Amino acid sequence: INEVFTEARFPKEGFRSLSDFKSVDIDDKSEDDDDDENQGDSIDSSGEQLEGRADIEYIQIVDGTGRIFRRSENLYRNTLAFDLGHEGRYFFNSRLWGSTVRQVQTPLLNNLGTRVGYLVIAVPMKNAIIVLQDLEKVFLLSFPVIILTLFVLSRSIAGRSIRPVEKVIATAEQMTQSNLDQRIVMPQNHDELYRLAATINALFDRIQEAFQREKQFTADASHELKTPLAVVKGTLEVLIRKPREREYYESKVQFCLGELNRMAMLVDQLLLLARYESSKVTSSIETLILSLHVEEALERMRHLADEKQISFRLDLDEKLKVAGDAAMLGMILENIISNAVKYSSAGSSVSVVVERRENLTTCTISDSGMGIPEEKLQNVFERFYRVDQSRNSTTGGTGLGLAIVRKLADLQKIRITIKSAVNQGTTVTLRFPGV
Repeated sequence: INEVFTEARFPKEGFRSLSDFKSVDIDDKSEDDDDDENQGDSIDSSGEQLEGRADIEYIQIVDGTGRIFRRSENLYRNTLAFDLGHEGRYFFNSRLWGSTVRQVQTPLLNNLGTRVGYLVIAVPMKNAIIVLQDLEKVFLLSFPVIILTLFVLSRSIAGRSIRPVEKVIATAEQMTQSNLDQRIVMPQNHDELYRLAATINALFDRIQEAFQREKQFTADASHELKTPLAVVKGTLEVLIRKPREREYYESKVQFCLGELNRMAMLVDQLLLLARYESSKVTSSIETLILSLHVEEALERMRHLADEKQISFRLDLDEKLKVAGDAAMLGMILENIISNAVKYSSAGSSVSVVVERRENLTTCTISDSGMGIPEEKLQNVFERFYRVDQSRNSTTGGTGLGLAIVRKLADLQKIRITIKSAVNQGTTVTLRFPGV
């Protein structure tokens, strides 16, 4: 057995041989008889090679039956615990002299791979426990300091992060109806805050534009109402200065009635526009034969056309149907046809075509009048806008007709396009959604 243990080796997962341990002091004395002493002397020659390992405190070698062959001198007569039931390397805790030690038990194999014993090594855990206790004290003492430091740093970082948001809030709070020019300074980084600032600035732009439109509308409405009132007032003042002939009185009264009628029409259109601009207004959509509503609108405008000897050239597909509100569609057609008649020269003609084009039902109204400059086409749907301000005296318009047309068309999802050239006429095209 001496030869067996002298040549013993460790499995792959353990130590390769006893020579891995150098200069560990092994007890010279065996606990058995003389034969055992001879065996111990043989193992002792291998055990002497374990001398000098600083990380090993206690070493014990046992055979396959559990007999102790050698142990380190510092064990004296104590023995290390071992378990013969484990074949491979085995780690566990045990007690030695009242203290906890960490042990590793590794099998010893001969050249044939047969297990002939165990090498048991133990390391005291006292130092490790002391280190852990010291770490615990350090953590307990440093934890409040760490928490306080993290709190201060977090507040500082959070303060820097929300500072731009506070600027946004401050700018928004300074915005008033009389101070709409301020904008949020855009941050340098294109992050979420940049998008927020850009969105709020865009909102401010829309608000400012809405206020400007409202101011302009109020000024225009006041002017449109003030003008006929001033004319009526001046006319009546002239009439009462001295007695005049009956025919003169009748002509001036008729003139005043015309101005009052125009003012009444303006008020009606203002109320109508305000009603249709309300989000609560609803339209009654139904299936309509477009040609019938075009003919009805033409008949209502017939007297205006007859006064200027204007004829209508019609090309109507009577089978085409559209989805829309009958009353709103009538107002759209009347306004467009009325403008075509008003701004066409006497003796000319107005063309109205209802057809299927590009898979859409369309209605095209064309005149050969004075036309509209290209740079002014985009403004014709604005309230109180007139291409030529002098036209009002001859046409009697209010400047609200096309604004109402655009609003009614939007409610019914009708697309309107205008093409015009000066002295060549204007063409308005209505494209209706599918039925």
